[in-house]
Amino acid sequence: MKELFQNKYRITSARLKKWDYAASASYFITICTANREHFFGEIIEGEMNLSVLGNIVEQEWIKTIEIRPDMNLSLGEFIVMPNHFHAIIFIGKNGYNIKTEKHCRAAMHCRAAMHGVSTVQTNTGNTFGPQSKNLGSIIRGFKSSVTTFARKNNLLFEWQSRFHDHIIRNEMEYNRISNYIINNPSKWKEDKFYVQ
Repeated sequence: MKELFQNKYRITSARLKKWDYAASASYFITICTANREHFFGEIIEGEMNLSVLGNIVEQEWIKTIEIRPDMNLSLGEFIVMPNHFHAIIFIGKNGYNIKTEKHCRAAMHCRAAMHGVSTVQTNTGNTFGPQSKNLGSIIRGFKSSVTTFARKNNLLFEWQSRFHDHIIRNEMEYNRISNYIINNPSKWKEDKFYVQ
């Protein structure tokens, strides 16, 4: 669906409207390349063979937790595919989401012990703190670092403008998504992002 913003039409956000994306939770993210072009390498016999840029994507993602030690991040499974990137990232309790954590405790929300998986969403409005210490800021920084490398090295490259996220609600869902990520290269031709 498209909406008018600053006299231009844009695709309506897929973000969960009443969720604070700085909240302590596990998130499954997918980021695609523009026009689903194969910038990151190729699948050969069920294995992902990374291009130079694909290696940079992997390295920049691993750096994410080093760059943002104040956000208490940890990485779950991730995979660089020819034209997209899947990852699980956990935002832990930190100085930027304490207000959210207090609200969650007061409303009797909880997280599964294993993997810090969120079991319910908060029911607050869109009155959250700074938008610089949340999932969107992590993804913006990651995408920017890959784009900067490509430009400095005269590599033709562009990301799709947005990304997809899913809040992981329980351990069963976490395990299902982890297995999907691990098996993505071997099931490439069945993947919805598959383009020759």
